[in-house]
Amino acid sequence: MVKAGGCQCGKVRYEVTGEPMNQMFCYCSDCQKRTGGDKWFGVWYSYDNFKFTGAETKTFTRKGSSGEDVHNHYCPDCGVTVCADITIGKFFTINGPSFDTGDHLAPKMAIFTASAPKWAVLPSNIPNFETFPSS
Repeated sequence: MVKAGGCQCGKVRYEVTGEPMNQMFCYCSDCQKRTGGDKWFGVWYSYDNFKFTGAETKTFTRKGSSGEDVHNHYCPDCGVTVCADITIGKFFTINGPSFDTGDHLAPKMAIFTASAPKWAVLPSNIPNFETFPSS
């Protein structure tokens, strides 16, 4: 089944197929800065199961906690980050709320909770990890 989503203005679009590799809340400081909130809700899809279908994105590249590049893809018009290309894992972490419908969304874990702001409310119904889990 194909699922689709995009940015707020609708110019940047994407499609995914299959099931996500993972779904999680990330509380790292980079995700907080990217979202302007306490966390990022990432839905992971492999390179083979993701494609852009709309306007070209702008990209901001930073180093992830692994030391490898992370390419944040955002709309040049409305500024919404639709996904990040996690090069070390060869997958995209998609902005969960950017999907057209959220019926398939359910976070499985929370990572980098040690970096969460003091005012963040951590989920109690899924595993929480202070950093990235080892396996």
